[in-house]
Amino acid sequence: MNLDNTKAQMKKGVLEYCILAILSKDSRYTSDIIQELKEAKVIVVEGTLYPLLTRQKNAGLLSYRWEESTQGPPRKYYELTDTGKSFLKELDNSWNDLVKAVSLIRNKKQTLEKQK
Repeated sequence: MNLDNTKAQMKKGVLEYCILAILSKDSRYTSDIIQELKEAKVIVVEGTLYPLLTRQKNAGLLSYRWEESTQGPPRKYYELTDTGKSFLKELDNSWNDLVKAVSLIRNKKQTLEKQK
C-alpha cells in the first residue's frame, strides 16, 4: 500500500470542505484560496481548484463577482451563498461526528494495546 497515495486521497476527500471553510471568512480570489490551502499543507494546483469551484458554483454553494485589477485583467472573487453557508454548517456537523468516531476508534485501539 502506498502511504503517499493514501495521504493524497485523504486530503482530496476534505478539499471541498476546506474551500467552503476558507470562503466562509470572506470572498477570495483563486490564488488567495490556493495560498491558504498551501499554508495549511493541503496543497492543490489551479488545475484542481477551478473544476471544484465550478462544481460548487453550479451546485449553488458559491457565487462570484468580477473586480478590476491594477495588475492585469479583472479578477473573479468567490463567496459563499446562503445555500453554501447552510451546507457548510451541515459539513461542520458531519466533520465533528467523523472526528469523534475516529478518535473513539483510535482511543479504543490504544486502550486495548495497553491492556496486553
